[in-house]
Amino acid sequence: MTKSLKPHYSAVVVGGGQAGLSASHYLKQHGIDHVVFEKKAVAHKWQNERWDAFCLVTPNWQCQLPDHPYDGADPHGFMVKDEIVAYVDRFIKKVDAPVFEGTSVTALEKAGDVFSIETSIGTVTADSVILATSLYAQPFVPRAAERLPDHITQIHTADYRNPAQLPPGGVIVVGSGQSGCQIAEDLHLAGRKVHMVTGNAPRCARFYRGRDVVDWLADIGQYDITIAHDGMAKKKHDTNHYLTGRDGGRDIDLRKFALEGMALYGRMTGVVAGKMQFEPNLKGNLDGADRVYNGINALIDRYIAENGIDAPEGGPYVPLWQPEGETIELELEAQGITGVVWATGFTPDWSYVGLPIFDGTGYPIQRRGVTGVDGVYVLGLPWLWTWGSGRFLAVGKDAEYVVDHLATRLEQTRRPLKQAANG
Repeated sequence: MTKSLKPHYSAVVVGGGQAGLSASHYLKQHGIDHVVFEKKAVAHKWQNERWDAFCLVTPNWQCQLPDHPYDGADPHGFMVKDEIVAYVDRFIKKVDAPVFEGTSVTALEKAGDVFSIETSIGTVTADSVILATSLYAQPFVPRAAERLPDHITQIHTADYRNPAQLPPGGVIVVGSGQSGCQIAEDLHLAGRKVHMVTGNAPRCARFYRGRDVVDWLADIGQYDITIAHDGMAKKKHDTNHYLTGRDGGRDIDLRKFALEGMALYGRMTGVVAGKMQFEPNLKGNLDGADRVYNGINALIDRYIAENGIDAPEGGPYVPLWQPEGETIELELEAQGITGVVWATGFTPDWSYVGLPIFDGTGYPIQRRGVTGVDGVYVLGLPWLWTWGSGRFLAVGKDAEYVVDHLATRLEQTRRPLKQAANG
């Protein structure tokens, strides 16, 4: 049966990822008529923007989509790509959202007492709008990429699948966040010569004192801390800690990789005449990542001591390797480099939003998903409210709060109309 657009909805959801689907789940529970517009396909990123060896970084038990918790046999394991896609597919079928796939939202404006939403298949109005498009709309590649020699193959992490995708030779991975470090490891394990360009991303132990660090942090209450706590509002711009769930989970230690032949550099500053240039801050980047690593472990040490928990001994990480100097320039052809993987993140696309909901950096001003424009909400952002916001762990809780707020608002705005109609 072919779906058709209605002229008006109580709610419109923009984005059909885990956040948008979670919103639809709760809108259905409230009996609120709504529609979901998805530019590509529902849960497109899980299907099409993950590499072959991709797996969860957090343990399976943290998969807590609304009424859809992980129920497999390995709660402390890490689902691989196909298992994640299957988990999400089951959620998609369970929600059965009223979604229009392949539909772009091109304009969102206020139109009197309602909102006008212009899409690639027509224009509708709505009493409320939930923007669930996240911060990861468009792959970001720095302009320096334009100055690389033509013979070098360039791909972004969104398009990386496996080492065979890249021609034989050395590979530069630019960016040491979660994806960059995991892809560098993927190439390294395949025997490729990897050149890793580092940044200020922190790292975290996988296991410490007999348990997964995530389990310790959950017990301590770190996942319940909100941006309302002192000093936490800035977290929305933090880079994720790098570690991996691959092969049962382990640390990612760039110093260990260096001992095994991976070349490490400071932050990239540009490309000139076939040479990539770097800041002399490799040591500072490695030391900074280790400080965070040891700081998290020290937090666990304090928790164990304060609660008298019997656990194996711990202790600070001792660096396995130190750079002998700082490389500030790399001649690509001389080093046999044939490929570059840009692990430089993504940028949001709020271009369609014609409403005053953003701060000076282009980030939505919101409180637990509620913006300053009455009836407009955001979902799926990192640190929207807690550490788990936007992830499988807490995106459902965020969606429930937002939809409860939306439902209350609808009831309050419609009550005077009902009273007037009843005379």
